[in-house]
Amino acid sequence: MCTVTIIPKGKNDFVITSNRDEAPNRTSSSPLFYSVNDVKLLYPKDDLSGGTWIGISEKNRVICVLNGGFVSHKRQSSYRLSRGVVAKDFMISEAIETTIQTYDLTNIEPFTMVIVDWNDTLRFFELVWDGDQKQVKELPLEPQIWSSATLYSEVMRNERLQWFNTFISQNKLNPESLLEFHKTGGAGNEDYGVIMNRGFVKTTSITQVEKTKDALNMHYENLQNKTVTDTVFNLPQTVNE
Repeated sequence: MCTVTIIPKGKNDFVITSNRDEAPNRTSSSPLFYSVNDVKLLYPKDDLSGGTWIGISEKNRVICVLNGGFVSHKRQSSYRLSRGVVAKDFMISEAIETTIQTYDLTNIEPFTMVIVDWNDTLRFFELVWDGDQKQVKELPLEPQIWSSATLYSEVMRNERLQWFNTFISQNKLNPESLLEFHKTGGAGNEDYGVIMNRGFVKTTSITQVEKTKDALNMHYENLQNKTVTDTVFNLPQTVNE
């Protein structure tokens, strides 16, 4: 949930990669196919909430969630709904821009949502909920990185951005090189390297989604039990290149 990068590939393709930083005892399940309101989804599942931090929808959409908005916040004792469940609601949405504007986020913990939608044309969106207000913007189709405000200070986030900018200036961008960045960026810095370990919270998994024409591949690495799974999600319609 806590470090995300995305790059576009041509007109309609992309690669999005997410490192989940979580309490080591909060377990998750490898990606499986689910049907929610008759919509086919693929996602790894958080075993506690039943939600997810990244998933593919047959609505021609990928949703990825990070904890926190622009700045770190004080947690309430309880919230109306898990952010991982909100992610699933956005995945099954018929019209993503309408959902962004109308979805009720009252008493939902702050989050940042990265939305990739390729109905008609490929588009990247960022939705930030700070606990009081939504802020949404459509992003240019260019490499982006996010680091969770709940774990990383502004100074840390800026340094991580520098690592990413250096990486993209020196490497060919593809799924393999991006996975390498997500494993080695800031290597040796356990406090805020891209693979981090503060004891009570650590990077527990890496999930990558690559879209190529009319199929997507979800690559999932559970760093806790050292398992790796790759799952293909075939799209219900052909996307014109």
